[in-house]
Amino acid sequence: MKPIPKRSPLDRSPPMRVAGQSLDEAIDDLLTEHAIAPYMLAVFMIILASLEWWRYLYEIKPTPVPYSIAAVITVLYAVFKILATRKRAKNLKLGRDGERAVAEHLEWLRALDFVVIHDVPNGDANVDHILIGPQGIYTIETKTLSKPQRGACKIVVENGVILANGKALDRDPLIQAKAQAGWLKSFLAESQFHVAVHPVVVFPGWFVEPFDMKQLGAWVLEIKALKSFIANQPQRHTLEEVKAMASAVRSHVRSLAKK
Repeated sequence: MKPIPKRSPLDRSPPMRVAGQSLDEAIDDLLTEHAIAPYMLAVFMIILASLEWWRYLYEIKPTPVPYSIAAVITVLYAVFKILATRKRAKNLKLGRDGERAVAEHLEWLRALDFVVIHDVPNGDANVDHILIGPQGIYTIETKTLSKPQRGACKIVVENGVILANGKALDRDPLIQAKAQAGWLKSFLAESQFHVAVHPVVVFPGWFVEPFDMKQLGAWVLEIKALKSFIANQPQRHTLEEVKAMASAVRSHVRSLAKK
């Protein structure tokens, strides 16, 4: 008797991506390529050297020295790669956890009839979070920075540059946020929605000193302040428009998931 064919209950429409999924995938790739492979190579070389020593002890024409040298070199390489990978993986996990913490805060905006979509691919990058609602459309770039054990944890914007405790960030989040907003605006225009998209940068757990955000062309906030900022905005879109635009973005994400 032939087994009855089965299919996934999700094959009609793949589930939406979750917050931080891109970073999860990056962590997996990082560990596989830069930690597990060097570790296995080191173990292999140790075993190989041990076998040669065994041959030496039993006088089976051993050549342990070259293998031992190779093993030492390989182990040193593996230790270097694993330590570097641990540091990078720690940073990726911090970013992932930050995106998920922000996602939890964004859930409150559903009460304001917003649609919240996470981790939206846009070419070689991704938009951490997209908000589509009656009071506007927003792209959210999350920056999760480690905080010092003591002292101030302050974000300041000076001359269009974001400073964390007086230091500029390695990558300018304003450039990223504005690029993401520009991509979403172009994408929605292709779907016949000619609307404004507002870029937002959020810093979970950091105090953001007030500044002239209108001149900057973007919001820079601690995530807990975002809801009140949005609630004070005028209504710009109907609920029908919100649903239609959200459907277009979801279709884009699901089309990529099928590839």
